Amino acid sequence: MKTFLRKYNRFLLTQSPQRNLVYGFFMYNLIGFLLLCLPFARKSDLSIIDALFASTSAISTTGLLTLSMSDDFTFFGQLVIMLLFQIGGIGYMTFTTYILLNTSRRASQWRERILSAAFSIPDTLKLRPFLKSVIIYTVLFEIIGTIFFFIGFADEDWGFWERLWNSLFHSVSAFCTAGFSLFNSGFTDYVSDGWINFTISFLAIAGSLGFIVFTDFWLKLTKKGHRVSFTSKLIMSGFLILLTAGTTTLYFAEPEIISLDGAPRFYAAFFQSMSAMTTVGFNTIDFGGFILPTAMVTILLMYIGASPSGTSGGLKITTFVATVAYLRSKLKNSVEVMFFNRQIPDERVSVAVSTFIFYFMLSFAGIFLLTFSETISLEMISFEVLSALGTVGLSMGITGSLTMFGKIVIICLMFIGRLGVLTFGLAISKTYIDNGHVIEEDIAV
Repeated sequence: MKTFLRKYNRFLLTQSPQRNLVYGFFMYNLIGFLLLCLPFARKSDLSIIDALFASTSAISTTGLLTLSMSDDFTFFGQLVIMLLFQIGGIGYMTFTTYILLNTSRRASQWRERILSAAFSIPDTLKLRPFLKSVIIYTVLFEIIGTIFFFIGFADEDWGFWERLWNSLFHSVSAFCTAGFSLFNSGFTDYVSDGWINFTISFLAIAGSLGFIVFTDFWLKLTKKGHRVSFTSKLIMSGFLILLTAGTTTLYFAEPEIISLDGAPRFYAAFFQSMSAMTTVGFNTIDFGGFILPTAMVTILLMYIGASPSGTSGGLKITTFVATVAYLRSKLKNSVEVMFFNRQIPDERVSVAVSTFIFYFMLSFAGIFLLTFSETISLEMISFEVLSALGTVGLSMGITGSLTMFGKIVIICLMFIGRLGVLTFGLAISKTYIDNGHVIEEDIAV
């Protein structure tokens, strides 16, 4: 075993950062799969494909499941899944590199390259304080979330330990935007519960806006003269605009939400928009009953996603904004790509446009393949594919009825979505992007 690990580590050192990310997530996925196959991890018979589906969904922080968390998995199985989406949420190398940085002067260049590829760290942020903020940020918000959930679940007929486990599990799931729930009906029973709606939204937004924004604004408050990065400005403005547009559309257009009265109507409109955009994947309304226009709005929000270097999936706001800015510059016949009166570097524009195109191609390929194997509407297939590739976890109720081929397609999309489509593309090529040089106005995509 030692000889194998030594050879494997030597092999990794010869690979690009993007390939290292693929191998790393694949190994954690494999370990999770093997643990879920153990007899004491499950309450009922579990097929190989369903175990692999659950493991991939967890490590990719997607939340799509072909089984029931409460009916089919034991406490041990639930714990394995929670650890997988915790690792998937903050990145599999974060803890080890953080420990290394606290026991030595610096991380190896190999680890720095991989973490730069994983987090898309802009040049204005340094690795050591950034990783420290990731750990503190994660632990702090998950503890706060556990306390909030524990208070919110006070009326449930549970014992202390069951209530604590439900609170911890859903706190980690919400912050990591994993979308896993121990309730078979998700959070549909809590559509009118303002405290639970707030707790999930608070954690999901904190996780999806993520580590770059948090570090940036924390340094702004604590370090005199620190300038908020261009990336953070794009993320915050884009997030607020899209979330407001989505909430308004669902509030006035979706019959299931219009049927609610008073505050629950706003809760439902906001929560579903927030869930799609942060890719947290929880729902308080059944998406299977959505009309086509509001389903398309939800698909668009899932497609765009939230922030790079956060726990969310999707295309990412900065990628979307950079692509739109590029299109606008071409329509104006302008050489420079501008946004907020700032020039977006050509290197970042190229990455954004490439990601946009590749994301579209993978989405189309997934939809195309599922139309062969599944006898369901194109709307439901599109929703499922964009949810898987964006690591969202929302579904119109078809996940459990997918054919084996359909499950394999969704597994591949979830895995690629967690890595990032461009990271995956670079991993299967022989090159990678070198972010080592200084760019005057840097953004992460």
